[in-house]
Order: sequence, then structure tokens, then C-alpha cells
Amino acid sequence: MTEMDPRWLSADERAAWLALLSTVTLLPGAFEAPLQQAAKLSLFEYNVLAMLSEAGTATLPMSELAARTSASLSRLSHVVRKLQGRGYVERSVQVEDARVTEVTITAVGLELVRELAPVHVETVRSVVFDRLDARDVADLARIGRKLMRGLDESHWTLRTPAP
Repeated sequence: MTEMDPRWLSADERAAWLALLSTVTLLPGAFEAPLQQAAKLSLFEYNVLAMLSEAGTATLPMSELAARTSASLSRLSHVVRKLQGRGYVERSVQVEDARVTEVTITAVGLELVRELAPVHVETVRSVVFDRLDARDVADLARIGRKLMRGLDESHWTLRTPAP
């Protein structure tokens, strides 16, 4: 095998890959449909609001909100603008550092999250956790952390110029 030859997947790896691919393709739609029906929100928009609602002050810097939602700043900025237009969030310049933009969930946005949270968690439970036992849940968390570490490392590698 030379350096140029592809490292083909084994039969077990291919089966695991296809299962994972199908899962990551279908899950967002399964989670988003109830949110769309209840409030015309995408899964990502809900996640932005949920992350803000869980922040102690209901406010986060854009960079931290991007990290918590696994989003680029440009995507987050676009969605925050949409949510602001609907009255769910407000943007402001941080008092301590004018270079930092903060996002705060409004009372209307917080009420929406409180209304949608039971719908969302029931969907998550029925689609994911009702099908898994305790060991599966632990394995899913462990595997998810490993994959995310790899994604974080490759993301950083792709964005960092070579020395």
C-alpha cells in the first residue's frame, strides 16, 4: 500500500459509517419538525435560545454562544439577527469591551423556550433515549466526545496555516 492508496473501510466500519450517516441525516429533521409546527423555529434557532436561557445572566458573548451551539460566527450572526427581528433576543455591545457583542434572551424569548422545552425534550426522549439502555447512553456519550474531539482538532488544523 502506498501513501496515495485509499484506506478503504472494512465491512464493519462501512456498516457503522452508513448507520452514523443515516442518523446524522435524519435526526435534525426529526427534532426540528415539532419546533417548526409549534413556533416556526428551526432546531438551530431553538438551540440558540436554549443556550441563552441556560446562561446565568441570560446573556452570552457571541463567541461563547457560537461555541455552545457549535456554529460559525457568521451563521450565528445571521440567526441572531432573525431572532432579534422576532423579539426573542437583543444584541448589545459589552460595557467592559466594546469589541464584544453580547446576546441576551428577552422575556418573550424565555417564555417561548419554556413553552417549547417540554415538546423538545419529549422528542429527544422518544427519538433517542427511549431506544437506549443505560450502557448505550454511556457509550453514546463516550463516542460522541471522541468524535467531537476529532472534529475540533481537524477544524483547528484546517483553519490554521501550516508553519
